[in-house]
Amino acid sequence: MSAGWSLWVMFLVVLNMGITLFLFLWGPRAKIPTLPDGTSGHVWAHGVLREGVRKLPRWWVVFSTSMFVVAFAYLYLFPGFGSHKGALNWTAHGELARNVAANDTKLVPLMERFRMYPVEQLASDPAALQMGKVLFEDNCAACHQRGAKGNVVLGAPDLGDNDWLYGGTGNDIITSIHDGRRGVMPPWASLGADNVKNLAQYVLSLSGSPHDAAKAAAGKPMFATCAACHGAEGKGNPALGAPNLTDHIWLHGGSVANIEKTIGEGRQGQMPAWSPRLSDDQIHMIAAYVYHLSHDADASSQ
Repeated sequence: MSAGWSLWVMFLVVLNMGITLFLFLWGPRAKIPTLPDGTSGHVWAHGVLREGVRKLPRWWVVFSTSMFVVAFAYLYLFPGFGSHKGALNWTAHGELARNVAANDTKLVPLMERFRMYPVEQLASDPAALQMGKVLFEDNCAACHQRGAKGNVVLGAPDLGDNDWLYGGTGNDIITSIHDGRRGVMPPWASLGADNVKNLAQYVLSLSGSPHDAAKAAAGKPMFATCAACHGAEGKGNPALGAPNLTDHIWLHGGSVANIEKTIGEGRQGQMPAWSPRLSDDQIHMIAAYVYHLSHDADASSQ
C-alpha cells in the first residue's frame, strides 16, 4: 500500500471511529427538553402516540463500550489502520497458504489412492464422487447445469443420459475434459428451403418421431450428404462428434423448427480444454463423477 493510500485509510478510520465515539459519549449526556410527563412534546395520531425520553439502558452502554474496546484491539492486532501490519503479522495470503497446506495434507493420501483406479471403478467410490461433484459444480455447471442435464441453448449435452458424442469410456471423458472438444455442423441452406424441410422430416423419421412421410421420402436421397458424418443409418460417429440421429436425444432441440435451423444454418459447439485450469487428478475426479451420473441413470431406468 502506498503512503498516500495508507494516510487516506488512516484518515477514514479516525474520522469514522472519532465521530462514532463522540456520539456515544455525548448522547447519554445530551440535555433534551421534556414536558412534565417525561415526553418530548412530539405527538402523533392526534396525541395518542407521544415520544418519550428515557436514559439508555445500562446493558446497551456496557455492550457498546466493549465493542469500542474490541475495535481498537482489532486495529492493533490485525492490519486495517493504513499500512500497519498488526501485532500478529496476520495476512490473507498467509492464512490462505496455511489452509491450502492443511487441505493438501488431507488430500494427498486420498489422491494417491484415487490414482490407482480407472474412472469406471472410481465411479463407485463415495469419497471420489463427493470430490468430483464439488469440482463439477464449480467448473462445469455453468454450461451443463448443476444436475448435469445440459443446456439446449448452449448446445451443452445432458451428461446423465449415457448418450455420448465422443464416446463414454473413462478415457474418452477424460480426453473431453482435458483437451476440450470442438464440433461443427456445416450449414446446408444451399440445398434450398424446401429441401431443408424435407431433410428435417427424414431426420425425424430416423428416430421414429412424428413426421410427414411424403416429405421424409423426398428428403431421404439428400441424406447421403449427411451420411459422411452421421453414417448411412444416422447412427453418428464418435470420432467426429457427430450425434446419433436415431434416438430421441437432441443436442439443440428436437422440434421441427430446431432441426430445420440446425440443417439450414449449421451449428458450432465448443467444449473448452480444462487442462490449463484443473490438475490431472481433478480431471480424473470429474470424469468419475460424470461417468457415475450416466451409469447411475442407466441402472435406475432398468
